[in-house]
Amino acid sequence: MQLNGSEILLECLLEQGADTVFGYPGGAVLNIYDALYKYQDRITHIITAHEQAACHAADGFARTTGKTGVVIATSGPGATNLVTGIATANMDSVPLVAITGNVGTSSLGLDSFQEVDICGITMPVTKHNFIVKDVRDLADTIREAFYIANEGRQGPVLIDIPKDVTAALCEYEKKTPKPIINHNPAGINDQIARAVELIKESRRPFVYAGGGIVSCNAEGALGEFVSRIDAPIALSLMGQTAFYNKDPRFVGMLGMHGTKTASLALGECDLMIVLGSRFSDRVALNTKTFAKNTKVVHVEIDPAEIGKNVKPYCYVNGDLRYVLNKFNEMLPQVRHPEWIAQVAEWQKKYALSMAPIHDVNEVLPDVVIRTLNHLTGAQAIITTEVGQHQMWAAQFYDFTEPRTFASSGGLGTMGYGLGAAIGAKVGNPDKTVVNIAGDGSFFMNCNELSTLAKHNLPVIELVFVNNVLGMVRQWQRLFYDKRFSQTTLDRGTDYMKLAEAFGIEGVRITKRSEIEPGLKRALECGRPCLVECVIDKDVNVLPMVPAGGDVLKPIMEMSLD
Repeated sequence: MQLNGSEILLECLLEQGADTVFGYPGGAVLNIYDALYKYQDRITHIITAHEQAACHAADGFARTTGKTGVVIATSGPGATNLVTGIATANMDSVPLVAITGNVGTSSLGLDSFQEVDICGITMPVTKHNFIVKDVRDLADTIREAFYIANEGRQGPVLIDIPKDVTAALCEYEKKTPKPIINHNPAGINDQIARAVELIKESRRPFVYAGGGIVSCNAEGALGEFVSRIDAPIALSLMGQTAFYNKDPRFVGMLGMHGTKTASLALGECDLMIVLGSRFSDRVALNTKTFAKNTKVVHVEIDPAEIGKNVKPYCYVNGDLRYVLNKFNEMLPQVRHPEWIAQVAEWQKKYALSMAPIHDVNEVLPDVVIRTLNHLTGAQAIITTEVGQHQMWAAQFYDFTEPRTFASSGGLGTMGYGLGAAIGAKVGNPDKTVVNIAGDGSFFMNCNELSTLAKHNLPVIELVFVNNVLGMVRQWQRLFYDKRFSQTTLDRGTDYMKLAEAFGIEGVRITKRSEIEPGLKRALECGRPCLVECVIDKDVNVLPMVPAGGDVLKPIMEMSLD
């Protein structure tokens, strides 16, 4: 049948199982939005207040559903407003297809109104990008974009479509999507066999897993593996939902704000098994000292990550789920009672907690998050902005189900979380969704409260208000002799009036006795809700390893004098 380019685009989205898109209309995508009007019974479109939030929403949708996120924006500033969201998805390996309009093909390169070379701009932060100058290439390009976004190490792909291509007519024939087959390289079974022998020989194994487990839905295989080899396990920030957090073998995060138990396990293990993680500088910190006393087995789908930051003793380059299933087939059930007992002793001795700074009734972040954890049965989807609150969420919320955490790990994007929460709620309407923010990040995206109100999305925006840029202030305290340059906010905002202005519920928590009733009200109101949670400006994230420091030597206490 003959369709115009915009209709072909939407038919191809439906082919790929994409029935939800996020975006913002504009001149270069008018034809696409006209087609969306006709397809509104088959494709749900969520408009945000800003294109960046639309991209983060598509990202949060992808992370929490396992589907490919789709975002649409117009040319020029609409397209460039997507760049931070695309870069965020790229750093965290999130499957996303960004569709931008552009000026007509005859106007390309002429500095036309709202024209930018978005392919050139996004080349460093996408897996691939396309500009489609002939409508006859459009359908296959869209299909290829979805395949690339999901094959191997996942990531974002951009398709730029000039306006005349979206209007041009072409014959369209529906096709079945090409299956995603992550072919494992030749020799992988030999690599697996070598790794298995090392694991069999180990008496003090330590597992460290990252976001790669979540990307390939290998949580079940990971749980079986950890049980089979009877090892403690730490997770990266991106891997927070990869393993059942209430399992006694779970020791928390590893790295800059990881637990003391995780660092001790790394220091005392005889084999570190790393699964789907890239040894970022926030984990390895000082690569010259990291894991220097142990052998490292690295399992990773992206060959470029193997040996890039930390040289492994043994590696397996392939699909994690395939590799873990092979491990589980080949390894016998073993027990390491003395090793596990030692880890349990460390966990008891170095359990994470916060002490009041002034009085016992003050609001402490760990109490807030643990109360939220209790009230939601540890089953909510948690998104975060970036800063101290992000680390507190990872430290104190128990993630018990896969794909229930979305946070900007690699790029560290302040302003990510509320958009991601919108996408998470749209993709998981029956789940409780809470975005945990600091007041610094909040002001980067608070306009998206209007999106919650417009679409009546009962998302909770939980803001820790301390009137400072907490994480930066913490670094200034430690490394800049308490010169708190430009990190005191004191904007004087009345959050409850702001909530009222946006047409959403407002809850204010200023003392410990208000935490549980306040959170209950937010969870039970059935509406979008802004929770202002007032904390002291000098609450810090601990443990902490300074940048470039030894991960085995975390700072456990900080003086406020």
